[in-house]
Order: sequence, then C-alpha cells, then structure tokens
Amino acid sequence: MSASENIQVPAPAIRSKPLLLRHLPYFIGVAIVVALAARMQFDGYVHNILMQATTFSIAVFGLSVVLGLCGQINLAQAAFFGFGAYAVGIGTTDWHLSFWLCLVAGSVIALLAGAFLGASTLRLGGHYLAMVTISFQQIVTLVMINAIWLTHGPDGVSNIGRPALFQSSQSYLAFCVAALGIVGYLVWHLPDTRLGRAMRAVRDNELAAGVNGIDVFRTKVYAFAVCAALGGLAGGLFAGGFAYVSPDQFSFAESIVFLTMSLLGGVASPIGSAIGTGLLILIPEWLRFLKSVPGLYLAIYGLSVILIIRFMPDGIWGFVSNAFTRLRARAKAPPAVAALQLRPATTGGNIVLEVTGLSKHFGGLKAVDGVDIAVRRGGVHALIGPNGSGKTTTLNVLSGLYKATSGKIVLDGTDITNMAPHQRTAAGLGRTFQNIRLFRSMTALENVEIGAERPGNTMIGKGDDALTERAMEALTFVGLGSRANELISSFSYGHQRLIEIARALASNPTLLLLDEPAAGLNSTEKLELHELLKRIAAQGLTILIIDHDMTLVSEAAQHITVLNFGRRIADGESLAVLRHPDVVSAYLGSE
Repeated sequence: MSASENIQVPAPAIRSKPLLLRHLPYFIGVAIVVALAARMQFDGYVHNILMQATTFSIAVFGLSVVLGLCGQINLAQAAFFGFGAYAVGIGTTDWHLSFWLCLVAGSVIALLAGAFLGASTLRLGGHYLAMVTISFQQIVTLVMINAIWLTHGPDGVSNIGRPALFQSSQSYLAFCVAALGIVGYLVWHLPDTRLGRAMRAVRDNELAAGVNGIDVFRTKVYAFAVCAALGGLAGGLFAGGFAYVSPDQFSFAESIVFLTMSLLGGVASPIGSAIGTGLLILIPEWLRFLKSVPGLYLAIYGLSVILIIRFMPDGIWGFVSNAFTRLRARAKAPPAVAALQLRPATTGGNIVLEVTGLSKHFGGLKAVDGVDIAVRRGGVHALIGPNGSGKTTTLNVLSGLYKATSGKIVLDGTDITNMAPHQRTAAGLGRTFQNIRLFRSMTALENVEIGAERPGNTMIGKGDDALTERAMEALTFVGLGSRANELISSFSYGHQRLIEIARALASNPTLLLLDEPAAGLNSTEKLELHELLKRIAAQGLTILIIDHDMTLVSEAAQHITVLNFGRRIADGESLAVLRHPDVVSAYLGSE
C-alpha cells in the first residue's frame, strides 16, 4: 500500500518519440509491399482475388471499429460499401467527375448515412439494433435495383473510370494496397486514443462508461460513422478496381460475409480483419477441386469456418495476441512515479452536496421518498439503512442512472438534477458500484486511464503521458502499481474493488460516491480499505459512502444519514446517530 511503490509504465524514451518514427518499420514494410504490387505481373484471375481481398479488408476494418471496439452490431456494411461504389461508378461514368472527388463524396455519403442510422437506432441496442440494420440494408438494395434513373437498375454501372495516375491494373492495385496500409495503421492505433478507449469502455460496460464521463450515445454514433465511412471508401476503391458494379454485389448476403470475415480473423483488430478476409476469399479457391462433388465443397467450407470460430472465439488473431499480451505484461520494467495528489474543487462553499426533497417512485413503490442530505466538504458522510431502505437507489439518482421523480441535487454549487451521468461526472462526481463494473478487456492501467480522462479534469489537454502518469499514481495509491499492465481477469475480487476506486480517484472528483466498497471483502481487506479511506480523506476529498459494515462506518464516517423504507429517519454526528432509538429499532427490531 506504499505510495512510493514502483509501477509499470512504458519507457519515457520510447513514448517521447514521434508516433510516425516509432512505427517507421511498419511504413517501410507497407512501402515494400506496395512496390511489389506495382512491379509484379499477375494474371487477371490472381489480380481480381488480390483486389477483392484488399478492398474487402478496408470494409471489414470498419466492423472492427463498430463491433470489435464499441460492441455494436452492424449488418448493413454492404450498404455503405455500395454507397461508395455507386458514388464512384455514377460519378465517373454519368457525370464525368474526378475519381478523387467521387471517392471522397462516396465516403462522406456513407459516413452521413452511418451517423444518421446510428443516431436514430442506437438507443435500441441488442437484437433490435440488428433488425434495424438488416432493414436498412434491404431498403438500400431495393433502391439500387429499382431506381433505374440513378443506379441503372439490375444492369449495374460499367466502364467505371480510374485516376489518371493509376490507369494500369498493377498501379491501381498498388494504390489500393497503400490505402489498406494507411487505414490499417489508423484503425490499429484507434484503441489507444481517447475515442478508442471510450469505445472499449462502452463495449465492456455502458453503465460504468457513463458514470466515468463518457457520452455513451455519442461514442456509439462516432463508431457507426467511422465504420460506414470505411465501408464507403472500400466500395469506391472496389468500383475503380473492377470497373463494374451491380446491386447483387451489395446485398444482405455480402453484409453477412463481411461480418463472418471480421469474426473469423478477430473482430477487435485490423490484423484479424485482414486475416479473416483473406481466408474467406482464399478458402473457396483452395477447395475448387472439390466442386465436382455436389455439396462437399460447401460442407467443408462451412465446417472450416465453424471450427475456427468454435475453438478460437476471439478469432485467429485474438488467439495469438492474447498469448503475446500476457508475455508483454510480465516483461515490462516497473519505473517509479510520484504520489497521487487529490485536488478537489472548492467553488460551492462548505456544503459539497445538497439534496432537497429527493424522491424516486417506481409506479406505486416509493423507493426514495422526500430525502434531504447535506454532505460537508472534506469529510466522510455515510448513508446507511437496512436492506431495501433505498440507499443504492439514492446513489443511482445522485449519479444520474435514475431520473428523480422530484427534488433537487446541487453539487458544489451546480444544479445537476437534470444532467446525464457523463455530465455529472464532468461536474465533479466520482462513483464506484456495489457490483464491480470494470472494463474486462482492458488492463488495470487502461481502466484507470478512462477515469483520468474525465471531462473537466485538469489532466485533459496535457497529453497521453500526463494521463498515463495520473493513472499510475492512482494505482500506486491503492497499492496495485506493480500490476498496472495486467488484465482485470488476473486480479482477485478485493483488488478489483481497489482498481475501481483508483479509477474514480484518477478523475480528481469533487465528491466520491462509494457503494458498499467493503462488500465481499475479508477482514484483512476491510482493514486495508479503512486505511485507504483515511488516506483519501486526509487529502481533503469528500466521500459519501454506503456500507453495511457498521464497524467501518462508525470508524470512517464523521456524519451519518439513515434511511428506512425510503425515508430519512436520522441524521447527524456518527455516534449519536448509531445510538438513536429509531436507528436501533430499524436494524435490530423494537424489542
């Protein structure tokens, strides 16, 4: 638990290098592949396979963003692919526009369509979202078939133009390979950006993402828009490569193919997307010798896909990368960082949280009924009561997960009553949960970095190094700095609680809400938690805690509010409240 404990961070010398210099070998490799594609002579059959694999991979990269990073289903990628293809096809043949202008226009049209589809449907989620994207895909296909005046109908568009610099098949393939390399690089590094971390947090736990300052809905829309834009870009390149497009190339069946490619290689990585795309294009070619036997080719093809997905649920690349991730986590050196400094805001006077007449009704059930709470700055305030008394409901209303039926909530002088969870976090509210809500696919460090990125935090704008340092300080503060690069699954239940607290502390909140932090902890872990609360309070951070452990509450809290059946029955100095007859009766019975 020492604040001076060594922790694991990437070496400063490496992080200080410009991003492009750090990945110069990658671009050299891409340049070599592009040169080979431009100089090597392929027959028409091989060229078509390579062109299809290259353009399809870019479209599948989009699915690695929306599905792999953000966890949102999209079964309309072929429609966005078609937008880009028809923009290039119609623009270069019917309107005689520049290929580059048509390529950009197709990508923008797809992006806007994706953003619109996402904004209008993403509040549904789950299988409802899948149904809506399927319907959108079917509508787009019908328009392509029947809007003959625009799309040429079932006959499609032929004689599609290419840019003057890339008229030959070899040079155009080289251009597409270069585009694949650039897009792949951007998608590969997206998870390490603020937007990418927000997407991963939304995928793992939307509730926790919201209370850690992430606008969940906007993040989903961004993911859908990026996915659609990549689909449009890929479609435009496809149209230029094959010089012909028709509606049957952009049907719902193609969307399923894109999805299968993504799942097969590994949905969370562009490398996996490229592997899956290559396999689904090449496997049928490898099995061509079986086509003379009716049904056998399709049976082996389908069985191969099923076996890979069954025994490698994270895809081929996911299976490989998980093993390397464990090795890298063990090999990293642990340099030291400074101790965590909490600097809560002090703009609203002596009262940090003022709750007046707070009520939350579920139909006829009054879970919270006219509760008043005043939390003083710099202390530990406990909210206690028997099971079912409305404590967690009160915390959920305070943090914005439930909308108050009536009442007013003022945080540090700001009325947050009608704010969304991420807006309350930006206003200075930090929170943990009774049932731990961590982002399971991330390391401890990445989880805490999400907290450090809270809108309004002084760390924002100082760069990734400052955010990482803040996250490391928070992990060190709770005693887990040396395990910063380990995945959440490797931590015990008690240590996961500490990581959740570290995530909240990294955001530098004005008020920290702790929902039963001692639940599930053994006696030793409870003692460590008590010491941690003392160190937090010693830095002036205000804490509102819910817990059933009366020993912890009586020793840590200076002020206690007691609820019973949704109403406040006592409020005041800790020892006096615990001896209050109504409190004793609520906990032990009137006898």
